[in-house]
Amino acid sequence: MKVSAVLASKGNRTFTIEPGALVEAAVATLAANNIGAVIVVAGGGLPTGMLSERDIIRKLASDPSTLERTVDEVMTFPVICGSPDDDVESVLRTMTAERFRHLPVVEGGEIVGMVTIGDLVKAQLAELRGVAANLETRLLES
Repeated sequence: MKVSAVLASKGNRTFTIEPGALVEAAVATLAANNIGAVIVVAGGGLPTGMLSERDIIRKLASDPSTLERTVDEVMTFPVICGSPDDDVESVLRTMTAERFRHLPVVEGGEIVGMVTIGDLVKAQLAELRGVAANLETRLLES
């Protein structure tokens, strides 16, 4: 299964923020949209970083003024991006090994979506359930 199939199922809506924006604005975006991360982009281009709830909490633990800082002071970078043609299993291995949960998907020099580790696991489970049902049907027919 390819990442493009996951995006086709879940949609390709993404949320971005500029590196110079305040973390407070990022928190408002996360809360208003019930999401765990935003893609950091400079001038509407390719991702330059990711800002997740975890990034914010970890920084807040040592710096109470984190909400007044700019996104580029708190974000994770460099950001690993995926392609719609990437294999879901391969992407899951990378995300697990590198310990990140959100993957921007880029094609032709622009962001075309974002997948989470949860999206990918859900898609894999659905695919496996389909394979199991197919095998059960074949077994009953023989």
